[in-house]
Amino acid sequence: MDKIIIQGGKALHGDVLISGAKNAALPVMAAALLTEGTNTFHNIPDLMDIKTIKKLLRNLGAQIEGEQTLQINVDKINSCVAPYELVKTMRASVLVLGPLVARMGVARVSLPGGCAIGARPVNLHIKALEEMGAQIELKEGYIEAKAKKLKGAEIYFDISTVTGTENVMMAATLAQGTTILRNAACEPEVVNLAEVLNGMGAKISGAGTDVIKIEGVTSLKPTEGTIIPDRIEAGTFMIAAGMTHGELNILGCVPEHLEALINKLRDTGMKISPIKGGLKATGTKKINSVDVKTLPYPGFATDLQAQMMAYMSIGGGLSVITETVFENRFMHVSELARMGADITIQGNNAIVRGVPQLRGAPVMATDLRASASLILAALVAKGTTEISRVYHLDRGYEQIEKKFSAVGANIKRVAG
Repeated sequence: MDKIIIQGGKALHGDVLISGAKNAALPVMAAALLTEGTNTFHNIPDLMDIKTIKKLLRNLGAQIEGEQTLQINVDKINSCVAPYELVKTMRASVLVLGPLVARMGVARVSLPGGCAIGARPVNLHIKALEEMGAQIELKEGYIEAKAKKLKGAEIYFDISTVTGTENVMMAATLAQGTTILRNAACEPEVVNLAEVLNGMGAKISGAGTDVIKIEGVTSLKPTEGTIIPDRIEAGTFMIAAGMTHGELNILGCVPEHLEALINKLRDTGMKISPIKGGLKATGTKKINSVDVKTLPYPGFATDLQAQMMAYMSIGGGLSVITETVFENRFMHVSELARMGADITIQGNNAIVRGVPQLRGAPVMATDLRASASLILAALVAKGTTEISRVYHLDRGYEQIEKKFSAVGANIKRVAG
């Protein structure tokens, strides 16, 4: 099993080109199930989760060619089963449920797995599809759904759910009548999917707000679309610039997608300024501690909480980090503590007291974003840090060690 070894203490300087967003690419690729013919999607990142959904789509009958630009043809769906062995490693696999039911009238999708950061139930997906006329049973760990023809409905999500919004939005494109989603997720990845679906001939309005209207159509046609830049990767490198007192040009990002983070980083003393094609992130010698509360977009992203905690662990005072999105997303705390961080958990709050210096140590990644937080901590730690179970990183960061190395980090991957 691979490990990443980092010798800390080097300020980072240079350009970082941000890859396509995993969380946008996955639903867009699933949307190809809604059309016959060949869809073309650009700016696809090279990640394990992308490889997983490729396997899943091929298992359903898709023909896929290309890497950064993909051509996905699903003229025929040979199977409506998403098996456990493909779904268990990635929760986003459930995104094939809506398209399969909408186009084929039937789907059998394993209950999903993925990072162990909370329950993240799919009951909201199921409830919404039932309101659209689907008959759904849970059997032997599978969601079994049937519907001769989905019908438009007015759906209220009890909590904001990104994959739930995406799944139901895809299903509603081929439903009979109009579907209205209330308390819908507002994330840029939802907007990206809606734009691709509209390119296929769907009639979707309101994406990016908490009310989305979908007027069903009888069929969709193939389209060409581009995946948005990964705002979480961009945010991770911005925080890295602050932690190492460096300066990075974050190229290819969309500043509007990062406003909550930008505001917090400026409060810490960092300078964030627009440049052609992205942002310049400049660290400061004196790091001000700030409080952070995760919220659905446009609030502070839960996927940046672990990275921000690593940053605050070397801040100049006391920081309170409140996690409101997932109930089990502080597993990185014990690993950061091994490196000398002073963090106390009280319910869904982490009280972080900044320390002058972190220390290198052997640590273990517990999930995708926790892995990134350990890399950030290692970049500023005195001595050497060895991070194991880095396969989590490969799910969501494209060649992260190469990107960090290119801007001055002493980092290498060692095959295990």
